[in-house]
Amino acid sequence: MSNTLYHNPRCSKSRTAKQLLEEKSIKFEVKEYLKEGLSQKEIKDLKNALGLNVIDFTRVKESVFKENDLKNVTEKELIAAMAENPILLERPIFVKNKKATIGRPPEKVLEI
Repeated sequence: MSNTLYHNPRCSKSRTAKQLLEEKSIKFEVKEYLKEGLSQKEIKDLKNALGLNVIDFTRVKESVFKENDLKNVTEKELIAAMAENPILLERPIFVKNKKATIGRPPEKVLEI
């Protein structure tokens, strides 16, 4: 993983995180995951970089989470659901040097 911001341009926190990284002249790629999608391997890599369980970076309030009754599924099933429905990925996520953080608040992206 290179320096990558998992970004949703419609999200104010994601836009703020992107702006903060640009202001600090940090080089990074932007991954618009809603357009480009997510692979299951990519989600597993994010899990490892974040050091979290997948549920911890899943948007559990999204209607697709509730509609598909994902509350009590296995992590493998959740990864598959997230790959199929990238809206479930919490945002923004910044990856740098194989470590990652969720930009909530957006300033957290500057901590790694």
